[in-house]
Amino acid sequence: MSDAARDTIVATGISPGVAITIDGVPNLRDLGGWAAAGGTVRTGQVYRSAEFSGLSGPAADEFGSLGVWAVYDLRTADERSANANILPTGIEYIIFDILADRPGAGPAQMVQVLSDPKAAEQLLGDGKAVKIFEESYRQFLTLPSAVTGYRQFFTILAEKEHRPALFHCTTGKDRTGWAAASLLWLLGVSDEDVLADYLLTNDSLVPALQPMVDKFAAIGGDPALLAPVVGVQASYLDAARTEMESQFGDIETYFSNGLWLSSRTIDALRSSLVANA
Repeated sequence: MSDAARDTIVATGISPGVAITIDGVPNLRDLGGWAAAGGTVRTGQVYRSAEFSGLSGPAADEFGSLGVWAVYDLRTADERSANANILPTGIEYIIFDILADRPGAGPAQMVQVLSDPKAAEQLLGDGKAVKIFEESYRQFLTLPSAVTGYRQFFTILAEKEHRPALFHCTTGKDRTGWAAASLLWLLGVSDEDVLADYLLTNDSLVPALQPMVDKFAAIGGDPALLAPVVGVQASYLDAARTEMESQFGDIETYFSNGLWLSSRTIDALRSSLVANA
């Protein structure tokens, strides 16, 4: 955590990146609280999570207490069909299929290999899993569906009537991770804190997926194969960041020339999501 983030905690009492524990909504946290350009990222406006097909009962009431008005789903059609979200009544639900042009990409398909240890070894062994994810992250900058999906997502997120909002993919770590990181960079959050927020997924998600890892081991799979799959690594985010800088130079140009967002939309994101110091 950067010195600026620590100063924010002292000044406001807000601790950024704290996990929100609600049964059926894994990897859930508020994107706010981080020190940003001219202030602090607002809390209670933008949340990130994994899919929540298991949300029910009292947990649904807890989720409702967050005040989320809109849910943005970044998953493929197959993922949505396999694990449909359970949403409280009245919540706006919008789909931005980031991997529509490549539904077989790593982030969308990795869980499917877990029933076959031999297939998992062939696909993930010898460092191939890391390479698959790094390539997938680069494709967040190059796939037409990713460009379109992220452009639409940030456009609607800039409109206050569509917030508070929650966005997610299947595990809330890759498609969601890039969306969160790029937004925080745009808001002026430091590289150190953006990476810290990104890596918090390992604290929240990896324990939640441990039963899946145990099941894989029980059928003869090597649990070590899954480490790059169930968690995140700095090299994944670095791959996307390097691709972004190679194409556009900086985050401002990525949003304006890469995602074709107007200056009005970019200004609205910053003015509405940063609380002035």
